[in-house]
Amino acid sequence: MKDTAGSYFLFGPRGTGKTTWLEERFPTAIRISLLDSALRRELRAFPERLKNYIGFKTKDDTVVIDEIQRAPELLDVIHGLMDKHRHLRFIMTGSSARKLKRNASADLLAGRAIKRLCHPFLAVEMGDDFCLQDALQFGMIPLVRYPENGVSQEVLKSYLELYLEEEIATEGVIRNLDSFARFLQVASFSHGSVLSASSIAREAGIKRSTLDAYFDILEEMMIASRLPVFTRRAKRQLIGHGKFYFFDTGVFRTLRPKGPLDNPNEIDGVCLEGLVYQHLRAWNDYLDEPNELFFWRTKSGLEVDFVVYGANEFVALEVKNSCHAEKKDAASLEAFLDDYPEAQGFLLYRGERRVQVSAHVTAIPVEAFLRELTPEKPIDHCIAPGL
Repeated sequence: MKDTAGSYFLFGPRGTGKTTWLEERFPTAIRISLLDSALRRELRAFPERLKNYIGFKTKDDTVVIDEIQRAPELLDVIHGLMDKHRHLRFIMTGSSARKLKRNASADLLAGRAIKRLCHPFLAVEMGDDFCLQDALQFGMIPLVRYPENGVSQEVLKSYLELYLEEEIATEGVIRNLDSFARFLQVASFSHGSVLSASSIAREAGIKRSTLDAYFDILEEMMIASRLPVFTRRAKRQLIGHGKFYFFDTGVFRTLRPKGPLDNPNEIDGVCLEGLVYQHLRAWNDYLDEPNELFFWRTKSGLEVDFVVYGANEFVALEVKNSCHAEKKDAASLEAFLDDYPEAQGFLLYRGERRVQVSAHVTAIPVEAFLRELTPEKPIDHCIAPGL
């Protein structure tokens, strides 16, 4: 993740390293943590006291305010300070944008403080510590991958309890946490799949209106996202519903109930697809000029997992949890490329070498692709001939 000139909001789920990154990047900055309950109560009651904690005669003109959504009342004061003390730079972190969206001052800051996102690790950020199998098992959340105490699996379970009991409860919009926890488990079966809202509502035992509200909460708290269908210049009949993903593979695997009827290879396949997606999201959000991310699926059943579309990118990616790549695996990609000859198509698989599987589709080792994916490179440069 790169720094940005001027003030900005830095949003991302808890544990993704926002505070650690800012401490390393701005070691002398003024730091105000709203996780401190006493300080939070004081500043919510008397927002103008923020000025006392800043001072204005410091070695660093950067002010870092952690978890700004816990005291949105401060935004009015921050807006005034930006006008009066133009040398000050505010960086405001948050794990939810929900309360800020309901505060008019957040809009007032829009022209002065842009929005940036923080994601779980990219493989390139872990370097030699990256292991594909560990990533599929435990995900890429820094707090989980480098726990201070315990092991990653235990930390993942505690992490989910933290979200349910602390983050979601403090939002004050969910009266029944048991119902929401049940919804999360049911929704986990839709990770990497086209959403069937009526089926999820029925299995979770909740109303459709409640389901829609729950999905909105997941997205506003950056716990999950929906991937739309690519419909530009469509030549075939396409489905209308998007796909659903949790923000991290480890979170998905921990949420999803398992039993003797589950096929481990099927779950691993969904995990691999989700891991590629979370890498693509992070890569894209860290770009100076982000692209758009889609998937493609026809009513006849042809499907391409990911389509990256932008001013300088048009790439279709299919993910296969297999050590072998064959021509039949490229059928959907070839159909997509027939409709969109301007695009490039690649099959990401668990093998170790680059293979030409059809006339227009090359199979690429997925682990090598993830290791090469960095915001400094366009996707086609991450798929170098040497892979």
